[in-house]
Amino acid sequence: MSESARKIPRHVAIIMDGNGRWARRRGLPRFAGHKSGLESVRAVVRCCLKEGVEVLTLFAFSSENWRRPAEEVGLLMNLFMTALDYEVAKLHKNGVRLRIIGERSAFAPELVARIEASERLTANNGALTLVIAANYGGRWDITRAARVLAERVAAGTLAAADINEAMLRAELSIADLPEPDLFIRTGGEQRISNFLLWQLAYTEMHFTPLLWPEFRDEAFNGALESYGQRQRRFGRTGEQVEQEEKKGG
Repeated sequence: MSESARKIPRHVAIIMDGNGRWARRRGLPRFAGHKSGLESVRAVVRCCLKEGVEVLTLFAFSSENWRRPAEEVGLLMNLFMTALDYEVAKLHKNGVRLRIIGERSAFAPELVARIEASERLTANNGALTLVIAANYGGRWDITRAARVLAERVAAGTLAAADINEAMLRAELSIADLPEPDLFIRTGGEQRISNFLLWQLAYTEMHFTPLLWPEFRDEAFNGALESYGQRQRRFGRTGEQVEQEEKKGG
């Protein structure tokens, strides 16, 4: 086994882009691409379990996606509910803990109930934490965290001068999880689209032209291999990192 193969990210975050284009190229409705994309989700979850990735975060529906045609949004919400009905039992059987992050107030009560039930069922699983970002935006996440701190200042329990990065980070949606080591975006676009803005500060980026329904085991393993060949410096020099790695080895 190569050295790079042993460097597995603890947390992988993915923007699953290209479902609509995949469908359009085949003369199918956009929704067919979203359904096919579920197979890629299953493949990546299997790979994470096999390779020992601790956290997988998937950007399923952004706060900006409500601007899409109402019919498509409705179908996506139905797909979300169907996936919760049919996939959660399999996830639970494989020791996967499910977390949904994002603003839930815009969802139908029936969907919120399914989300809460799925999280309760899988809460004690430890093989993999699968985070689904739905009606989520990085700016929303930071704004919400800032509002919590502002309320404490207003209540007199916190001095504004005492606010620091750690306090703000503690109020973010996935504060209890390690920050992403590897970010993957399919579909050829090279931007992060308001996804985990705070958490991606030092994340390694991997962009691929593959559309999400095309992204399966081989492509994911290729992203892991690319990650394994990188040197993560976090502001230090390459020489410093090498010296620390020698000490640790």
